[in-house]
This record gives sequence, C-alpha cells and structure tokens, in this order.
Amino acid sequence: MAVNLRSLFSISRPHNRYRDNERLSLDDCGIEMLQMQLESDRGRIIQSAAVRRLQQKTQVYPLEKNSAVRSRLTHSMEVMQTGRHIVQTIYRRLGAQAKSFGLEGLERPIESLVEMACLLHDVGNPPFGHFGEAAISQWFQTHLPQLPAFAQTKLNTEGDTDQQQLQQRLISDLSHFEGNAQAIRLSHSLLRLNLTYAQSACILKYTRLAAESRPPAGDAFSYLKKKPGFYLSEQSHIQDLQQVLGIEQGCRYPLSYIMEAADDISYCLADIEDGVEKGLMSYQTLAQLLIENYAQHEGGADVVQFPPEQPKRSFREIVDYACERAARETINKAHEFFIWLRVGLIHHLVEHAAQGFIDHIEQVAQGRLNRALLEDDTPCHQVITTFKNIAFEHFFSHPEVETLDLQGHHILTALLNHYRPLLMLDTAAFTQLSQGQYRGFLVESLLFKRLPNKHIRAYQEAMAAIPVDQAHYSLWEQYYRCRLLQDMVSGMTDQYALDEYRTLSALD
Repeated sequence: MAVNLRSLFSISRPHNRYRDNERLSLDDCGIEMLQMQLESDRGRIIQSAAVRRLQQKTQVYPLEKNSAVRSRLTHSMEVMQTGRHIVQTIYRRLGAQAKSFGLEGLERPIESLVEMACLLHDVGNPPFGHFGEAAISQWFQTHLPQLPAFAQTKLNTEGDTDQQQLQQRLISDLSHFEGNAQAIRLSHSLLRLNLTYAQSACILKYTRLAAESRPPAGDAFSYLKKKPGFYLSEQSHIQDLQQVLGIEQGCRYPLSYIMEAADDISYCLADIEDGVEKGLMSYQTLAQLLIENYAQHEGGADVVQFPPEQPKRSFREIVDYACERAARETINKAHEFFIWLRVGLIHHLVEHAAQGFIDHIEQVAQGRLNRALLEDDTPCHQVITTFKNIAFEHFFSHPEVETLDLQGHHILTALLNHYRPLLMLDTAAFTQLSQGQYRGFLVESLLFKRLPNKHIRAYQEAMAAIPVDQAHYSLWEQYYRCRLLQDMVSGMTDQYALDEYRTLSALD
C-alpha cells in the first residue's frame, strides 16, 4: 500500500469550538495550526497535577530518600529525551524519503507528540509501582463479588442474561487495574485535559478493553492487547478517537511505537544504575554480570557488532571501556561508568528503534505491528534483555527491595480495607451520602469526607449521564463507585499513601 502518515494528524479535541468529533486533518488546518494546538496540549500536560505528583512516585525503589535515585518524573524526563532522539533519527535516516510517506514538515509536531506522550506514559501508575497495581487488582478481585449490587445481581437475575453479562464485564474491568489504562482515564475523565485526539492516541499503548480477555498467542493482536489499555468508563472516548483518526479497532496510533521504544531504552539501564546508586551492588560486579549474562546468548559478548559507526566493538569491549574510564575518574567512578555505557550502547539502540520504524512503516502506519520496535532477534534486543535480566535477578529481588514491595502492597491493601464500608452501602444509601445527607452514616460519612472533591465530581458526572430508571442503574453505580476508590488510591504519592495508612491505622 502507499503509506501516508499525514492522514493521521488532526487538531480535533473531544470538546472544542469545532463540531464534536469532526476530523480536521492537515489539509483542513495546516501544519502551523497543528503545531499551535500541540503547543496547547504541551502546556496542559506539563502544568497538570498528575505530572507534578510523579516527583513523589517511585520508579523502582519505593519511599527512596536519596534524590539521586529516579522518581517517575525524572524517569519520564529521560524517556522524553530518548523519544525526541528517535524522532530526529527517523528524519535523518529518511531524508528526502520523508515526503513519500507524508511526513515532510512534520518533524516538530511529531517531536512534540512523542515528547508529551513520554511525559504522560506513567501518570496512571499507582504508588509503589507494579506491586501497587497488583495490590489494587487483587483486592478488587477478592471483594467485588461481595459488594451489594454485584451480589444482589448474582442472586436475583438468573433469567436476565443481559444483566449477568454486564455484571461479569464490570467485575472483569474493575479487577484488572492497569497504569496504562488509568493514564487514559486520568487525562480524559479526571484531569479533563481535553487533549487533541492525536495526543491522546499517542499514550494508548495497549488496545484491549480491560473487560476483555487477553487474546491467545498467535493472534494478530496478541502483543498489542497483552495488557488492558482502557476501561469501560473511557470506551466511548476511545471509540471517538478511533473514528476521528481513522484507526481500526485493535490497532495502535503509529507514534505510540516510538514512545514505547523510548521507555524500553530508558528504563532498562536506569533501573540498574539506581541500584548501584543505592549501594546494592558495585559497578565492577555489575560489569562482570552484564558480560556473563550477554555471553549466554547467541553470538556471545566477544562478537564485534557495536556500534553502527566504525570502529565496531563487541559488548565486552564496550563494558570494559566503561570500566576503564571509571577507573580513571577520581570523584564519581560509578557515574562515569554509566556515562560510557550509555555512550557505547544507547545511541545504537536509538538508531535501531528508528530503523525498525522505517523498515516496518507500512505495518506501523496501520498500527498493526504486533510487537515492540526493539523486540526482535538482533543484538540490540539482547542488550535490552540483558539489562532486564540483571535488574530482575539482582536488584528487584534484593531483600531490601522485596521488603519495600511487601510494605507497599500491605499499605494499599490496608487503605482499601479502611474505605471498604463506602462500597458496602447500597445504591440508595451511597446516593444520599454523596448528596451530603450524612445522618445515619457514622463511619461512612467520615470516610466520604476524606475523598478528593474532584473524584467525587467525576463520579457524580458519570452517574448523571445514566437514567435513574435504567434497568442496570445499580450495577453502573457500583462500578463508578469502585472507580472512585481506585482513582483516589492510585492517585496518591508513595509518601501520602504511607501517611494516610498511618493515620487510619492509628499508627505513630
């Protein structure tokens, strides 16, 4: 097919002065107007509270007091830089060919879209990282069948197939909390950033609805749908986005591949660098582990293959050179080691990601490339795998880190237990509470008053859109009430979650 990525750029937003969901393409608005609208997106994102909270959310090591160890915010800034580098490399490699793909004149808009997607990619992550995601998912999987609307439906609707199917979908949706899906919810439904559809599409990393099952291996979308990408609460927004941008169901927006590659390149080395900064391992020991792990795979550590320019070097030579430079450094040896490890490897990974985008541009343009740009059988993928293996085997499994993970899991589980009484009210009772009628609700009223007003308003707005006499009203009310609690807990910083846990648990 003739690839024309130009057709995927639009300045349309969910709510603006133009007709809702009107597809305003580059032919309608021009590059200058597109750039102006993306600059508006940039301001909305950078100035959002969710981005500010990233400075107190963990990247890997919870409740870390050493400010040299990365937070979600510093990690996201590094991902931004890498994403920008990949875009520039794509244009440098394409040269005059950029015009044949409809990309001429779009380098600045694409840089902006990718950079802001990189900044937003982690805003949906809860406190305590992936253990936080697991804690929220496990708690709801356990408690949802006991909640009034779901339990009542289970008992009384044996003949109502539609009601039973809806119940199952709502429970499945709430049981699979995912930071990527929460980022979509946060930017659209909670922060109300009203981003252009193009900018929102960039952060839609996975294309599966949380209520749906993961497709089997070998499915055309097995990778693109390996994790939930959005919730039922944002399904209509995603459908509008797909319609405006002309994206087929299950497919990605092309620029999200670049955001994903930038994240993969950035975090795989950063995680082990932070471990060395924390004193979990010396850089000399790390260097030896890197060589040993890489040598286990086809080609080995001594095969000359890096970087793309001359002279080419092997993985061992790059690591050894980083050690040599560190040995000569008199002030900060570990820092010097990682500088030269980056110089030797990261540039090549960026080049490889850019070339992967170009080599598979037809599938990328369609959003059908069913893998990450760096997920192939090349030495570059092996570098990424080596870094990840070392991180999991020697840093994430370190007793100190495992203890912190367990503490984080316990804190979030305990917080959800404290707020459980709000979920155990029936629909009529919680409606009274949400309207400020506190009489008769001793504990529940005190808990309700601790909920953030913005999350309460999001709940109320969602319920206002559902007719009270609708047959499934109580199911949807229970669903959005659970979302209200997930929104609150997942939006906490690590320290605030700890403080709230201590407060409600009456701990000093």
